[in-house]
Amino acid sequence: MRYGVLGPLAVWDAEGRPVRVPEAKVRALLADLLVHGGGPVPADRLIEDLWASDPPGGSANTLQTKVSQLRRVLGRERVVREPAGYRLLLTDGADNRINGTDGNDSTDRPHGTHSTDGPHGTHGTHGTHGTHRNDVVGTVDALEFEELAERARAHREPAVKAGLFAEALALWRGPAYADVAESLFARGEITRLEELRLAVVEEHAEARLAVGEHTALAAELGALVGRHPLRERLRMAHMRALYRAGRQGDALRSFQDLRRELAEELGASPGPEASALHEAILRQERELATPAVGSLSCRTNLPAPLTPLIGRREAAGQVLARLDPGADTRLVTLTGLGGVGKTRLALAAAREASGRFADGVWLVELAGLGATSAPDDIAERVITTLGLCDTAATEPDLDDLVGWLCRAVADRKLLILLDNCEHLVEPVAVLAGAVLSAVPSAHLLLTSQEPLDIPGEAVHAVPPLTLPEHVDPAAIARSGAVELFVRRAAAAAPGFVLDADNAEAVATICRRLDGIPLALELVASRLRTLSPQELAARLDDRFARPDVRVRGLPDRQRTLRGMLDWSWQLLTEDERTVLRRLVVHADGCVMASAQAVCADAGLGAGRIPDLLSRLVDRSLVVREGDRFRLLESVAAYGAERLVEAGEETAVRARFVTHCTELAERENERLRGPDQRRCLERLDAETVNLRRALDLAVARDTAGHAVRLVNAQAWYWFLRGRLTEARRSLRTALAAGGEAAPAARAAARAWLAGIELRTSGAGTAAAPAGDDPTAGVEDPVLRARLQWFVGTGLTGGGHHREGRRLVEAGLAGARAARDHWGEAAALVELASHAPGGEASAELGAALFAEAGDRWGRLRATRALALAAERGGDGVRAERLHREGLHMAEELGLWTEVVEALTWLGRTALADGRAERATELYGRALSVSAERAYGAGEIRAEIGLGHAARLRGDRDAARRHLNRARAKSRTSGHAAHAVRAETALAELDPLPGA
Repeated sequence: MRYGVLGPLAVWDAEGRPVRVPEAKVRALLADLLVHGGGPVPADRLIEDLWASDPPGGSANTLQTKVSQLRRVLGRERVVREPAGYRLLLTDGADNRINGTDGNDSTDRPHGTHSTDGPHGTHGTHGTHGTHRNDVVGTVDALEFEELAERARAHREPAVKAGLFAEALALWRGPAYADVAESLFARGEITRLEELRLAVVEEHAEARLAVGEHTALAAELGALVGRHPLRERLRMAHMRALYRAGRQGDALRSFQDLRRELAEELGASPGPEASALHEAILRQERELATPAVGSLSCRTNLPAPLTPLIGRREAAGQVLARLDPGADTRLVTLTGLGGVGKTRLALAAAREASGRFADGVWLVELAGLGATSAPDDIAERVITTLGLCDTAATEPDLDDLVGWLCRAVADRKLLILLDNCEHLVEPVAVLAGAVLSAVPSAHLLLTSQEPLDIPGEAVHAVPPLTLPEHVDPAAIARSGAVELFVRRAAAAAPGFVLDADNAEAVATICRRLDGIPLALELVASRLRTLSPQELAARLDDRFARPDVRVRGLPDRQRTLRGMLDWSWQLLTEDERTVLRRLVVHADGCVMASAQAVCADAGLGAGRIPDLLSRLVDRSLVVREGDRFRLLESVAAYGAERLVEAGEETAVRARFVTHCTELAERENERLRGPDQRRCLERLDAETVNLRRALDLAVARDTAGHAVRLVNAQAWYWFLRGRLTEARRSLRTALAAGGEAAPAARAAARAWLAGIELRTSGAGTAAAPAGDDPTAGVEDPVLRARLQWFVGTGLTGGGHHREGRRLVEAGLAGARAARDHWGEAAALVELASHAPGGEASAELGAALFAEAGDRWGRLRATRALALAAERGGDGVRAERLHREGLHMAEELGLWTEVVEALTWLGRTALADGRAERATELYGRALSVSAERAYGAGEIRAEIGLGHAARLRGDRDAARRHLNRARAKSRTSGHAAHAVRAETALAELDPLPGA
């Protein structure tokens, strides 16, 4: 049973059919039990609640009669009597234990012995009084409402938040507990739910503001503000919407109304946030007119600054001016020697510019890419950063990643920051030229030790920090180099301050180090043991010696090299060992990786944490969360020392082995309850895993190369990185050296499945041979690969061959007792065969048992399709909603769009135009954000149909024309026909 309290009391059976509860007192009894959330309610309390001060004669027996009537409707087992009172079972089975009772006593006892210690003050379905919350959420709409709101608050995507809030609000059919609104027992719960609803309305409005729906909100919120004039958060959302819709005067008048209402009703004034918003509107602050998050796509992955930008305020302003959308150039390259602070300056400028780019500001780190990388490799990194892999995976024959990227972001207004480009100047130049030519509103900000030298590039040289020019302590303190040194020194040696006694020595240190930020940070930690005067003297002595002068380097580069040499010599031997071995990591590492790579027979893994901590203290290693990184100059220096120590081959081998074992461990967990965390861990290690594969191929160790790609194939598939999977599998199979035949066979099977998925529909050739998995020795892996290749064949139009392989995979999985493989095969077979609901149900149960969210999503879709084929629209809709939630949690955005469009289609069929508009609108937002062209077209067509249903023919025509135009330009002929047909129905020919 499912119960509805967000409106008139309603009951539905397991199939979604309404269940009639007759007679007002029986309905009030059910409402009372629901108010108590499945907890026990004493009989005398029920009597008082139902009949107030006028109980009938023989009230206990009358109550029992009402309970019996309710049992006849719901089922005798659902209303039970316990020593503590009556309660409503919200779920089936043993999980209904509440407050230590087993729920099996359904026999009425004499009413003279009822308990009086019931939870009268504990109203609310939110508590469920000990019932397992996850089990009851789907049985009461109020609990589902709260669950959806919680999930929305936990999500980072503004459009997803808005969608989940909208879904929560759509559950409301009227005032909560409308049938018993005047009953005392319900008032507390009604008040609580109404307050929750208003809070969600406010949060929904803020999320919609974040996706650019201010015009609609300006109109919609007016009536709601009128009904709740004292809610400041609601008022502020309305003021923002009015201002962004060009109605500044109305926004200001709304604030004045708030001020008057508060004064008259409460004798109070608006709070500081509302007052600050009022002032911002008066000043017409830029952040209000062009919000930092103006749409779904207006996001950023820029890291939060660990320390303030020092000595670069003027430079940051200059870079920011060049990033203005109205500036002459759209490509700015920050150049300078390593350690001078290019990245920090670029991040600061990009962060300040974020409000100018409606589609976001994105950091793409290139340090981990090899020097032989091609433009497509860099484009792939950008595609991954922008979250477009899932969409790219739907494109057949995707060989030109640069071109696809340009088409995907052609209409976007975004800033891409490409960091550390000096080893990739040529391929970056190709990518930059293509993006700037094809994307008129895109801006690029680069950091490199040399410019690209392409037309339109503005080069901004980043000099060292300003040096002190005078001996006056106040003047010295204003120097950028001194400010940075003093800040770092105070962090290293608490209590250190710049004063008249040490100002001259500090100025000498900064001059000696040429104001290079990295050099200043390295030396500042020495103040733990040396005074500024002693440190200055040592630097003078150090840099006067001939052995620190490296030939062929500019003066400032010699300074940094000398500082690194000195820092190196001050380390213990074990500290040097850890530092030079860390450089093999292309993108930093966690502690476990550092231990695996840096430890050997002479240096135990247990000592690595302490040594690493000391290197962090000396500013040679940077800690970011749980990862440890080397700055580019320190990494380059450490690489030289690694070669010098003769350890390069051994350390790289340990790195490759560690990465291989890590990938294999995570691969085992990718099909269980730890799936999401595994995906995140592999995301964080992606660059290191690529480096490991490159090293394995370069060293002709095909054994490790093949193991690496086999371990990552499923991860690549889940993340939609099919192009990377195809390239990496081919590279590993072509590598020299020995590899186990069974591992090679597995890699070939993975490649066959990937190639089937990256070929156009009907153009994919079936793999040669009867079984492309022949030679795979592990029966579990072979059955899974048979399923994987079989589903690829089916998707490519080879239905008979695909079904044969999937059936073989099902038999193999059952023989090997692999429940995951059995579930995958069952769900696939059920998706393409009428009457496959039983297979889908079993597959769903097995996936649920494994804890695999992706598998449950696939099974839910198969069940929804089966329900749809069987004419059970209510169940199909519920299953599609469940699938939508899972797809959102996993970040599978094309699946999200498919679910939204299906739900929109259902709403249209039911005549719910407003709901259809909201669902198709969400689908359009997500599709546009993820560059999913087919999804955009379907959403526009759906919006056109919804507008027609509302009677808005002009809006319908706009949506359908947009769908037709996009269909023609993107090659989606079938969608173009659908749009043409809809337009013809909208404007029939005369006499037709």
